[in-house]
Amino acid sequence: MGLSMAGCSTRDAAPDSTFVLLDGSTLSTADLKGKVTLVNFWATTCVTCVKEMPSLVATHKKFSDRNFETLAVAMSYDPPAWVVNFANTRQLPFKVALDNTGQIAQAWGDVKLTPTTYVVDKQGQIVKRYVGEPDFDALHRLIEDLLAA
Repeated sequence: MGLSMAGCSTRDAAPDSTFVLLDGSTLSTADLKGKVTLVNFWATTCVTCVKEMPSLVATHKKFSDRNFETLAVAMSYDPPAWVVNFANTRQLPFKVALDNTGQIAQAWGDVKLTPTTYVVDKQGQIVKRYVGEPDFDALHRLIEDLLAA
């Protein structure tokens, strides 16, 4: 069974992943069911990722009280100390995970380019995939639709 990622017209189930968060706790894909979730693959060395972070923070704050979750997954090549420092100095209000082995990026369609952002609906289906910085107005409309569904 191959992953069809061409525009994500077919809704693929989000891969069954376990995310290790900066505080050492874990979160699984199953834990996110019932929420609309934005999963963002990024790196501290990625200029576009750093540039879009304030927009991700604003998106999270706009929807966080409405069954919306943001999960920022740092790439395996990103030194964990840099990720922790970035999350602390920017006071990121959402969950940040380390993908030390690269297995999470692999499972989510072999993510190599950052930022890559997925929108997952309440049923755990991938609805949209953005490579590069999303159009945040369009992203907000999509999130609104999914939250209302």
